[in-house]
Amino acid sequence: MKIISEKLICSLNISPKECVKWIRESFAMKKEAQLPAKISVHPADMDFFTSMPCLLPKNKNGRMFFGIKEVHRIEGAVPSLGSDMMLYDATSGELLALVDSDWITTMRTGAVAAVSAKALRVNNASIYGFVGLGNTARASLLCILEQEPEKFFQVKLLRYKDQAEQFIERFKAYSNVSFEIIDDIKDMASSVDVLISCITSAHGLFVEDESVFKPGITIIPVHMRGFQNCDVTFDRVFGDDTNHVKNFKYFPQYHDYNEIGEVLAGRDPGRKSEDQRIIDYNYGLALHDVVYASKIYELLENQSVPEVKIEKETEKFWI
Repeated sequence: MKIISEKLICSLNISPKECVKWIRESFAMKKEAQLPAKISVHPADMDFFTSMPCLLPKNKNGRMFFGIKEVHRIEGAVPSLGSDMMLYDATSGELLALVDSDWITTMRTGAVAAVSAKALRVNNASIYGFVGLGNTARASLLCILEQEPEKFFQVKLLRYKDQAEQFIERFKAYSNVSFEIIDDIKDMASSVDVLISCITSAHGLFVEDESVFKPGITIIPVHMRGFQNCDVTFDRVFGDDTNHVKNFKYFPQYHDYNEIGEVLAGRDPGRKSEDQRIIDYNYGLALHDVVYASKIYELLENQSVPEVKIEKETEKFWI
């Protein structure tokens, strides 16, 4: 069994553009994959451990991978989010690798946000807003900028401590973006084309009066929280997988619901007018995680990677 660390993954220098490509590939295979809904347990308050299994269809090399990711959020931990995966050969049952999934989780989440925003935004949209400026927001903007390097983006950041300034410093090498720091989320809600929220924990609503949101806005609440008043008033609601969002409180009241994968496949137009307000819930799919992990495994397969030899019983009767 290989031990694939974050350091090893980072050594591959996988670009944000490649991350976007893998997300499009994974959505394209979704109907052929086996993707049970995730299961969560909660040791305290907002803390959780969530198990996320997925069986991929055979790839172009005839290989079939199964993976199960365990993701957790623990208040006070640094970082607060963490995840690991066991990756298997689904044809033999062999445990191929234990994979540190923090990079995978962050980059696939950012890539999904970038792909969804592009698919659902108004024509000529260029003004993006970010609430919550941690690693997920950084990953999202990296994928946004490298997905369309020819396009110029104006990005508004909601001030929090000194994180906005640090965020701007991170992107100083990019010539296709400018930044503005704002202090009131209502100003952002009324002026941006796309609003991406990456706050991991929230109590209550970010903007209580939903009429503040600009006509034509697309909202992507990465961690699901803070925009539930939009669920029953926005023109369209999307999700990454119906089985994962069907138990949301307001799901029965969603207007014109569909999965974002149907838009990417060209079976749904996504936005039907420039004035429609859209909210997109990408709950996070093991499908993306296992696709990323399998591709990383294959990239590292012939390299020197730390391994643990597992001694398995070979006799039929051993008790």
